[in-house]
Formats: sequence, C-alpha cells, structure tokens
Amino acid sequence: MSTPRDDVLKIFRGAVAAVHGTGCVERFLTVRRLQDEVYALALGKAAEAMLQGARAALGRQLRSALLVTKPGHVTPAMMGIAGVTVMEAGHPVPDAASLRAGQAMLDFIAAAPEDGQLLFLISGGTSSAVDVLPPGVGLNDLQRLNQWLLDSGLDIREMNALRKRLSCIKGGRLAAYLHGRNVLQVLISDVPGDNPADIGSGLLLPEEYGPISASPLPEWLQTLLQHSPPQVTDPSCFHGIETHVIASLDDALAAAALETRKLGYKLQVHTERLSGDAAVAGRRLAGILVDGPPGVHLWGGETSVEMPANPGCGGRNQHLALAAAEMIADRDKVWLLAAGTDGNDGAGAEAGALVDGGTIMRGTMKSMNAADCLQRADAGGFLEQSGDLIRTGPTGTNVMDMVIGMKL
Repeated sequence: MSTPRDDVLKIFRGAVAAVHGTGCVERFLTVRRLQDEVYALALGKAAEAMLQGARAALGRQLRSALLVTKPGHVTPAMMGIAGVTVMEAGHPVPDAASLRAGQAMLDFIAAAPEDGQLLFLISGGTSSAVDVLPPGVGLNDLQRLNQWLLDSGLDIREMNALRKRLSCIKGGRLAAYLHGRNVLQVLISDVPGDNPADIGSGLLLPEEYGPISASPLPEWLQTLLQHSPPQVTDPSCFHGIETHVIASLDDALAAAALETRKLGYKLQVHTERLSGDAAVAGRRLAGILVDGPPGVHLWGGETSVEMPANPGCGGRNQHLALAAAEMIADRDKVWLLAAGTDGNDGAGAEAGALVDGGTIMRGTMKSMNAADCLQRADAGGFLEQSGDLIRTGPTGTNVMDMVIGMKL
C-alpha cells in the first residue's frame, strides 16, 4: 500500500514525465516533418533530452548537432555520438565556457550548409549557457550582473529584460547571424505566459525594449547598460524563423491532474501563477490547504527569494516549503511539495522539498530553528536535518516550479 507521501511524489513524477524533452520533441517532429538535411543546436537544461527526441524522429536526416547544457546534465553516452559536439557551461551564473559556447554556436551556424535546415531546441538555462558579449563588457561584468539578478528577488521576466540588454545574441540579435536561413525553433517553456521571446532570453525573436521596472538600479549596472548593442531592426532577419512551444507548465499540471484522478483523490487546480516572495507564497498556500476541503491542490509558477548577506543553502522551493511547514506544524494529514520540474532548486542537488505536519518537530529535534533558517535563506539546512529534501537528478525538462498540496 502506498502512503500519501508516496502519492504526492507519484503525482509530481507523472507531471515531469509528461513534459520530458525526448518524448515531446519526437512527437512534434514526427508530425512536423522536415524535408532537408538538419543541423541542430540543443541549448539549456533539457538539451540532451530534446536532442535525443530529434535523433529518434529524424534518424540519418540529422547530420550534426551542437549541444550546450549545464554541468551534470549530459550522459557519457551522448558524449560518444558521432556528429554531436557537447559543451557544458555555467549555470546559474555564466562562466568562460558560456562565452566559448556562444562562439561555438555562431561557428556552427556559419559552417552549416545554406540549403540545410537549422533546428534550434531551446529550454530553460539557455540564458546562462551561451552568450556573446558586446565590446566593453567582460566576463566579470556578466557574472556580476547575473549574481546581482539572482540575489535581487526580481522575477524571471525582469531578469531576462536586463540580460538581453548586455548580449550580442539575446533579444533577437542572434537572428542577424542567420542571414534569412530556414530555421525551426522548438521550445520548452520555463516562463510565465509561455511567450517565446522570454524563453532562453529570446535568441531568435524580435524585441522592443520598454523601461526597466527594477528600480533603482545600482550605479555600476547603469554604467554597464551603456554598452548595450543595438537591436535588430531589419524584419527580414526573422522571416525564415518558425517557432513552436511544445511543452509548458500547463501540460505538466494537466498530467498531474490526471495522475491525481487515477489515484482517486479529489482535485483542485489553481489557475494563478505563483510569483513574488517564496515565504509569503508558502504561508498563503498552506493556509488554503489547511482551510480547504480534503483532496489535492495543484499550483505552478516561480517565486523568488531576496538573498541576505552570506545566505545559507537551498532554493526558492525549499524556502517556500519551509514557510509552509511552519503553518502546517503538528497537523497529521497535510503534505506540501514544492519542487522545480528541472530537478534544480538553488545551487545544490535538490529539486525542492516535501513537508508535512512533523517537519518542524523533526528539524527542531536536530537543533534547527525554522524562523532563523528562513531569515538567513538557509531552508536547505533545516530541511536536510528534517529529512524532507527531494533529489531527482536532471529531469530532461524545465517548465517552472510545481506545488502539490494534499489534505486527508
């Protein structure tokens, strides 16, 4: 007999499996047939899974590929495939390998035959994996920007708006290197609203920059933004680009709902997209769960944590889960999972956490203090001691975060 905790994890695994890059790409390319020889660029955390889907659908039609992903997100088997160049690059902060990968991408495009089909397979994590910097901007500047963004508490759209301004390829600027080539862009969405221009910082889609809402910006960042390269204004650069989003949070939530019904639980899917402070969200969702009827509640989105000086370990999902655990403390029949569908939450190996009414007691017995850990952004430290962390490894997808609540 499975336990309620087992069932919550089963619902999460079912959701992630439904948006796995291999199956999604293979199904799409089986329907959307390509006629010419194909040259693929797979970028982001789901790059290997997406490229495997392309290989399954295209066979020998796929002539060569460049794969760029986060360290630890590629298997040894992929390393040995003829015609596939594999590169690992920094995440969430870009590194020197990210700049080498950006140049490798431009070289790959230039070397592909003009009558060939370019296939871009893009998932979350692309923004840090590949970049080409404008004159006057160096790697240290790029890293400082990205670390500031990670600590700022800004949402993903605001973060990408700033990233795009300091890149020669983001915000549609990569299209200028394609010279009107025939391009199919296939995306797994990790952004609210699934706007293709926001996925991977919009390498191949036109962008009109509005004002930056993050205010006030540090003086060093305002100075850095003066090096922003011009936008692509020639519409012909985008004429040959076809774009499709093939997997999103909605797909994962639909699969979670199906799994919930199979298990026999009553279900409530919340259509709101989670955002804002992770601790505030955790307390609010726990309140909805405690006050609501028995069954399973599903949420999705992406919260944020404004980091203090010298933060501890853990990510936004662990932060949300620990705040929720305070609200459900000592309740026997309540569980809440908060996890990244990509298997990543923060800098560690955790996907998130699954807390229950005993979480706070278990952590406290190990001399941990939940309120103190939340203040120091050390939710991971508490949840490690309480035994509530979730580790999935790379999942082959990335469609934002999921929260699954259960009440019996």
